[in-house]
Amino acid sequence: MSAPRPGTEVPWDLSFLRVGALVTGAVAAVAALVVGLTLGWADAVGVLVGAAVVTAFFVVSGVVIAWAGRINDTFTLPAALGMFFVKALVLFAVLDALPEDGWLDRLTLAWTVIVGALLWSGVQLRWVWTRPLYYVTPPAPPGQGTGSPAPGGPATRG
Repeated sequence: MSAPRPGTEVPWDLSFLRVGALVTGAVAAVAALVVGLTLGWADAVGVLVGAAVVTAFFVVSGVVIAWAGRINDTFTLPAALGMFFVKALVLFAVLDALPEDGWLDRLTLAWTVIVGALLWSGVQLRWVWTRPLYYVTPPAPPGQGTGSPAPGGPATRG
């Protein structure tokens, strides 16, 4: 029997969550103002609720996938697919639970979720494309590596 590989020591970088939340907040604020002035304030609330739903979904997915990756890299795909399934079920349940003629417009909320998911995907793509990708572990910066032995000290055989 082979033992499972230990978790990775390299922390997962979740800094895209902050960027995605800031971009989504800025776009949602402008979109809510425009939608509120053109279609009505109930639709503007739908934009804000949709943006909050998308942000919450991406944050939860990012945290769960990073947690699974810390345990073992092979768990990331099942975690991502499982989270996608759970999020779809939750979104369909939320949209179905809203009354058709309620205070929150379901169509505006649904379109906001679609646009927000595309926006978050764009933020993630740019985040990945602008990160340095190392195929091997980079060397330690100067001054942080192992120093040479002190003059006159005992010689070591490497």
